[in-house]
Amino acid sequence: MRFSVPQFIDIEDKIFGPFTFKQFVYLAGGAGICFIVYKLLPFFFAVIFIVPIAGLALALTFYKVNNKPFIAILESYIRFLVQGKLYIWKKDPKKKEINKTEDVLPAPIVPRLSESRLKDISWSLDVLDVNSKK
Repeated sequence: MRFSVPQFIDIEDKIFGPFTFKQFVYLAGGAGICFIVYKLLPFFFAVIFIVPIAGLALALTFYKVNNKPFIAILESYIRFLVQGKLYIWKKDPKKKEINKTEDVLPAPIVPRLSESRLKDISWSLDVLDVNSKK
């Protein structure tokens, strides 16, 4: 029995117009936070907070770095900041390895058989019975 294999499984479905569900959540969340900041703070202070929030929401929605979504880059950056790092100030000097030259034996010389010698050996194998014991 044959089964149909789905194609384009790495492409997310467009649910809200031209946006996927994740993109819609990023845009709606950014717009909601911007609206709350706009209502709670005076206009001048609200703009100071709204611009970075809207920029982050737009970057999460549309921006890709090396064909990776911006959320993956942001996650890697935060993980880099939080993780411990190993700093090495003085390294131990590495010992230099001395390359030893190995004695290379010359290839053994294999005698080549001429055509007349091959005929002689062939004749002796045909005529003489090597395996017979007398």
